[in-house]
Amino acid sequence: MPAESTRPRGLSVRVKLTLSYAGLVVVAGIALFAVGLLLLRFVPEGSLLQASGGWAPNRSNLLEVFVKYAWWTIAGLAVLGLVGGWLLAGVVLRPLDRITAAARLARDGSLDHRIDLPGPGDELTDLADTFDAMLARLQQTIDEERRFAANASHELRTPHAIIRTMVEVARADPDGRDVDVVLERVAATNDRAIEITEALLTLARLGRGGGIERVPVDLGALVADAVAEEAREAEVRGIRIAVSGAAAVWGERTLLQRLVANLVHNAVVHNTTGGEVRVTLDIAAAGASVLVENTGALIDAATAATLAEPFVRGAGRIRGADGTGGSGLGLAIVAAITAAHDGELEVVPRAGGGLVVRVTLPGG
Repeated sequence: MPAESTRPRGLSVRVKLTLSYAGLVVVAGIALFAVGLLLLRFVPEGSLLQASGGWAPNRSNLLEVFVKYAWWTIAGLAVLGLVGGWLLAGVVLRPLDRITAAARLARDGSLDHRIDLPGPGDELTDLADTFDAMLARLQQTIDEERRFAANASHELRTPHAIIRTMVEVARADPDGRDVDVVLERVAATNDRAIEITEALLTLARLGRGGGIERVPVDLGALVADAVAEEAREAEVRGIRIAVSGAAAVWGERTLLQRLVANLVHNAVVHNTTGGEVRVTLDIAAAGASVLVENTGALIDAATAATLAEPFVRGAGRIRGADGTGGSGLGLAIVAAITAAHDGELEVVPRAGGGLVVRVTLPGG
């Protein structure tokens, strides 16, 4: 637990407000006293007799009585200012007690408490609402980081364990080992670990938020580059890739390049031999869209709805026996990049097997 503050204790805000209220009241009383003295200057001195023969007080008489009762009045105003100021300051500062209590709970690690300050909007309710929003954002971030760290540690542990197993097997049988095969497998597993790490870094970068630099980006050119990268694997597996349409948006080129590359890569990897991938670019009133359809295994709607979560694959969270299935971060990165561009992501099953992924980006 963090140590309490060692700052010297001064007057509380309530005492300061009380003294301010009382001081203001006393100053107002002194001002009225000064005005009274100025007005008494217009009263004549000496004996004043009325026309009817009666006696009238002169300046000295009035000044004596005025000063006597004015001091008592100022003293009464001081007491009234202190008592009333203390009570009024307590009412005004009461919301601060709730805010302070919530802040202490947050300091001690409890992030599920909220101030929920009632009443109309003012500076204190704005402060309370901002603090509640900060706690909600902080709690969400910590929960996501905990889940993400647990999943990431599991994913990164797998390739490292594979490499260690291969090395141990090679050491146990030095005569029967094939160094070239071992090195090739180690390199492939290491490449996979690098891909997972790069994907994690991309998600971490997007998760920190902040603005992105937007420039005109030709989505058609990005799709062409992505298809060229996957052409060899698609040819080996007999997968046909068809591209149609054209579109351009305002966005961060590197991120959009990663988005398109992940969509095309997923469509090829999670496909069947002799399957098909169709990429369609379109321009609408809401902006531009990238539609990627691929053949493949049957996927139910409930599973498709979770594929944009980190480390979720079409066959669940367990990689297939052949080592395929990817890291489960491809569509998660697509979702993060789409959100960073204020776009929308739709993932639904394809009739007959496979997946349909549509990314809609604002036109800028």
